Amino acid sequence: MKAIWYEKKGAPHDVLVLGDVPEPQAAPGEVRVKMVVSGLNPSDTKGRGGWRGRTAMEYPRVIPGQDGAGVIDQAGPGIDQKRIGERVWLYEAQKGKAFGTSAAFVIVPAEQAVPLPPGIDFDTGAALGVPALTAHNALFKDGPIQGKTVLVTGGAGAVGQAAVMLAHWAGARVLATVSTPLAADVAKASGADVVIDRKREDVIARVKEATQGAGVDRILDVAFEDNVEMDLAIIKPNGAIASYSAGSPTAAVSFPFPLYMAKGITLHTIMVYGMSREAHWAAVRDTTAALKAGVYRPRIGARFPLAQAADAHVAQDNGTVTGKIVIDIGGV
Repeated sequence: MKAIWYEKKGAPHDVLVLGDVPEPQAAPGEVRVKMVVSGLNPSDTKGRGGWRGRTAMEYPRVIPGQDGAGVIDQAGPGIDQKRIGERVWLYEAQKGKAFGTSAAFVIVPAEQAVPLPPGIDFDTGAALGVPALTAHNALFKDGPIQGKTVLVTGGAGAVGQAAVMLAHWAGARVLATVSTPLAADVAKASGADVVIDRKREDVIARVKEATQGAGVDRILDVAFEDNVEMDLAIIKPNGAIASYSAGSPTAAVSFPFPLYMAKGITLHTIMVYGMSREAHWAAVRDTTAALKAGVYRPRIGARFPLAQAADAHVAQDNGTVTGKIVIDIGGV
């Protein structure tokens, strides 16, 4: 089968190889998925690039890719054979193993191949995974958000857009910060009630204006290192902040603990690969409901054929694409 892999870490065009590898076979409890579209995430490119000095190879050969969508074509022992032919989206396909979704076929535990609702295309399925699960965990760490006010920083990024859509679906009032006119359009289309241009507007003033001075109940933060003071100024007493990124790969975040403590702020750090099984299931359940309700439609920002996967990795590393980057694997 065709696949993209690397056997050493480094820049995309230096290490990524397109070639043929043997087709995998489903073991007990697993399914094999014929891939149609692979979704690219920062964790995929960080793993390939040796992020934070992690240059040693975890496996002799790695096929990157945690997310994707396709059709089950093989069910291992113990799995209902009726699942063969099912359209599915995948999450954490490469977690704890060498081979992910940048290939014609991938093997995953059966529960990580989630049925795609009717009418949902493979692009959308490939754009779920890491962004949807991360956003859901950050939003609902402290329970339901119906009737609450939520601020999503970076509201047009892959996780940010997912958070805006899920918060809107869940009945929250959603404020989002963005940095470009296109990002503003994406956040609005995703369900944001108030969109703030962080480069051209005073975010604190705009949030206070939009909330009549009350502030927000929860913040989902893409750059906690940069937003420590802003978050403190606009979070309500006993509010919660959930951050899945500090802002830089070497961040050692310093924040005014006594002021956070005095305000009763709860601070969560979010890592999708460390979520509990129950948290995964809850995210899958609610994402499926949002898909069926027609409110979860992620933007595809760029697409590349498998042979140009290195260009896709460059685009992800550069951070210049608004929306999800996907890689076309094949057709069904």
